[in-house]
Amino acid sequence: MTSQSLTSDQSVPSAPSTSSGGGIRGFFIRSENARGYALLAPTLILLFLAMVIPVVMLVARSFWTQSGMVQTADFSFVNYEMFFAKPIYWAVLKKSLYISGAVTIATLLLAYPAAYFVAFKVKKNKLIWLILITVPFWTSYLLRVFAWKLMLGYNGVVNSGLIGIGIIDEPLGFLLHNVNAVVLTLAHAWAAFAILPIYVSLEKIDKSLLEAAADLGEGPIRSFIRVTLPLSMPGVIAASLLVFIPTVGDYVTPKLVGGSGGIMIGNLVQNMFGRGNNWPMGSAIAVVMMITITLVVCVYLWLISQAKKRSS
Repeated sequence: MTSQSLTSDQSVPSAPSTSSGGGIRGFFIRSENARGYALLAPTLILLFLAMVIPVVMLVARSFWTQSGMVQTADFSFVNYEMFFAKPIYWAVLKKSLYISGAVTIATLLLAYPAAYFVAFKVKKNKLIWLILITVPFWTSYLLRVFAWKLMLGYNGVVNSGLIGIGIIDEPLGFLLHNVNAVVLTLAHAWAAFAILPIYVSLEKIDKSLLEAAADLGEGPIRSFIRVTLPLSMPGVIAASLLVFIPTVGDYVTPKLVGGSGGIMIGNLVQNMFGRGNNWPMGSAIAVVMMITITLVVCVYLWLISQAKKRSS
């Protein structure tokens, strides 16, 4: 009988090592950033095609010249000189910033209580409440604007109701075709865009901080001012930007409910690209509007950062 023994110096053969290899495939395997950019490539390409190229074309066309119906691709500042030479353009731009600022403030005053109620007072089925808040905004934007036009009209719901209960004897003519109608309509139209970010910011607040403030003797008002409001400021800032930036260039609402008294800079741009058929001048007005909005937003964010530094 023979026996076989295994010697200690015998070893199990090791598996061949795999390498990531070279070339493009190896680069993507080794680089996490490259893999991330590869996943974002379709979105970045879409953004480039849909946003960057149109803006570049708009800026380029703003330096063109137009004589009659003929546009010439000659580099010139004549459109910008005309913008600042005519006070009407700058006056309408300042008026648009004023209207958008008023809309932003009105929207925040409407949106914050609604977001606060859902975040702190509703204990269950919060999703249903959020859906109910956004249900009116599932309809067309134009339908909502027309609804306000019907309500604020000379023979609209508001005037008819006031006459019916005996408060007024004849319809009020100042409800429509002015700045107030534009502010009211835009505040309602953009309310949902302000409620949601404020709600998310309020929902993230640790409720134990409010309990600690109450234990230290803070009342509900002081607790809100010193705890809730500062912690919800990111949502308030986001909501204000979401409302202010697009409303500056709105031209549908001012045209339908603002009349000649509620005209905004977007109406001038629309007229230049439409009936005016002066695309270079319309492009110049749009570029000045975008630069102005950017500067206003930068100053707004800078003031907020300075306020935070002073409070800390």
